[in-house]
Amino acid sequence: MRAAVLEEAGQPLVVHDDVEADEPRLGEVAVRVSHCGVCHSDLSLVDGVMPSLLPIVLGHEAAGVVEAVGPGVTLLEVGDHVVLTPCPPCGACPWCIRGQWSLCVNADALMTSTHPDGGTRLSRRGETVYRGLAVAAFAETVIIQQTGAVKIPKDVPLDVACVVGCAVQTGVGAVLNTAGVAEGDTVLVMGLGGVGLSVVQGARLAGASRIIVSDPVADRRQRALALGATDAVDPTTEDLLTAARDLTDGGIGVDWAFDAAGRSSLICTGLDATRKGGTTVMVGVPPLDDPLVYPLPAILAVAGKSLLGCILGSCNSLRDIPRMIGLAQTGQLNLEALITARRPLADINLAFEDLRTATGVRTVIEI
Repeated sequence: MRAAVLEEAGQPLVVHDDVEADEPRLGEVAVRVSHCGVCHSDLSLVDGVMPSLLPIVLGHEAAGVVEAVGPGVTLLEVGDHVVLTPCPPCGACPWCIRGQWSLCVNADALMTSTHPDGGTRLSRRGETVYRGLAVAAFAETVIIQQTGAVKIPKDVPLDVACVVGCAVQTGVGAVLNTAGVAEGDTVLVMGLGGVGLSVVQGARLAGASRIIVSDPVADRRQRALALGATDAVDPTTEDLLTAARDLTDGGIGVDWAFDAAGRSSLICTGLDATRKGGTTVMVGVPPLDDPLVYPLPAILAVAGKSLLGCILGSCNSLRDIPRMIGLAQTGQLNLEALITARRPLADINLAFEDLRTATGVRTVIEI
């Protein structure tokens, strides 16, 4: 099959047509990938900001059609349209039984780049090819656990549905699941890529009274306002901390701050911008060389502030993907607004350049 392979960090991906995918094993399905969004997590591996095993097929925000099922599969049939997820819940591990679905043991594959049994199901000329970010969807076929491919209605376009796999689950889920933003709460969103704009939409769905957004790119700020943000701050010309306080009653700060860019400096800003008893949610993942250093941690204790980690919006994908697709079908979520370019697989490196230069929001690869 054709697949875009990262062979060396810091170098362009190479599209090969001789990558081999195994047949699906017990409880697994083979999905013919239709479209895959390009996420900043992929870029972190491409640029070597996050280390990875090589060679590797990246891509984890995808949708496609089931083309084969392995033994024991009961949830899906050949021909089903599905959205793929990088955190497929097993339903039985210590985290799943506690309702912490996105922390399932299956999510360990995000770091190991293998299936839970240690295999990758991918090879090229006899050499193991690794499974990037637990999906490996910059390829014509993905082998994944049956709970990692969630059935959606066939009338939902796959080129639009794919963004639910990561950006929308992560952003909307961070608001509704991780944080549990309540009606009337005030929210600050820092970073307005696909995830940040999804946080904005989640805050709107939750009924937040004020949604303050910040991003240096003017077009992204305008998109956020169109999607429900109430106030937009240009961090290159305005002091974000001052703005966040001025826009809340009594200048007390916001109830919730979301770092959707993955920068330790923004996490610190969020901690400062939240009120006493407020919470900052780490939605993005800072690079390994960007340690979190907060100068006055005593303030967090005295003010009762909280810092929350968040992976894939704390989603149970089997519940939340259909839920979010339903919200999109009824006009309550705008998925198309996140997609600003579509490119063929041959142009995968141009799509990554879009990310590096903050051009548009989400580029979707047509596999």
